[in-house]
Amino acid sequence: MPAPENTLKAALKAGRMQRGLWLNLGSDIAAEMAGQAGFDWCLIDAEHAPFDPATIRSQLIALAGSGTASVLRVPVNCDWVLKQVLDLGVQTVLVPMVDTAGQARDAVRACRYPPEGVRGMGAGVARAGGFGAFADYQSNANDEICVLVQAESRAALDNLDAICTVEGVDGVFIGPADLAADMGYRDDLENPSVMKAVDGAIGTILSHGKTAGIISFSAEARAHYTGLGVTFLGMGSEASALARAIYTLAAER
Repeated sequence: MPAPENTLKAALKAGRMQRGLWLNLGSDIAAEMAGQAGFDWCLIDAEHAPFDPATIRSQLIALAGSGTASVLRVPVNCDWVLKQVLDLGVQTVLVPMVDTAGQARDAVRACRYPPEGVRGMGAGVARAGGFGAFADYQSNANDEICVLVQAESRAALDNLDAICTVEGVDGVFIGPADLAADMGYRDDLENPSVMKAVDGAIGTILSHGKTAGIISFSAEARAHYTGLGVTFLGMGSEASALARAIYTLAAER
C-alpha cells in the first residue's frame, strides 16, 4: 500500500478554499474538538506552542479521527525536525521564516526522499508508514507531501518571485505579524504600508500558480483576502477563542 492521498494538497491544487484553525494549546482534547467543528484543516503550531513529538502525535491521532486534515508548523527550517514530524505522519508542513529561494529549496529537500531530497528512510517503522502496513509508502510519499513556506520579512518579499519558482513549494503563507514588525510597524499591524505589502505579495504568489495563505482574526479581513484569491485561510486560534470566551464569562456581573 502506498502513502495515503493528501486530500488537502489536492484541494489546494484545485484552487478550492480551505479554511482552518491554529492549535496553540498543545492539547489533543482541543484538537479533537476543533477537528469536529467543521474546519477543512487544523494546524498544530510547533513554533509558538509546546514542541513535543509525543504531544504532536496525540494531536495528529485526534484529528485523524475527526476527518479534518492536519497541518504542522515546524519551529525551524531544519532537515532533522522536518524528518521527525513527517515520520509522525504529517503530510502538510508549514515552514516559518523562509527568506530566500535557497531556504525554500532546503525545506523541500528535507521533505523528499532521495534522489530528490535528503529525507531519511525510516517511515517503515513509524506512524507515517503505518508501522509497516504501508509497504510501498516511499513509492509516492514525495508526491503527497505538501510544502508551504512562510514569507514574513522584507527580505522574503524581495525574494518572493524566486521563492515561488522553487519546484516543490506548493504555496506561500504570509506571516502578517512578523512582516509588520520587520517593516517597523510592530504595534501597528494594520498600517497601510503593511496592508499594501501583503496584498501585493498575495498577487505575486498567485501569479506563479502557487497557493496563497494568510491568517486573520476578523471576518472583514478574511473576506478581503478571500476576494484577493487566498485559499489557505487561517481563521484564528483555539487559544484565542478560548481566552475570549473565558474573559467574557468572567466579566459577567
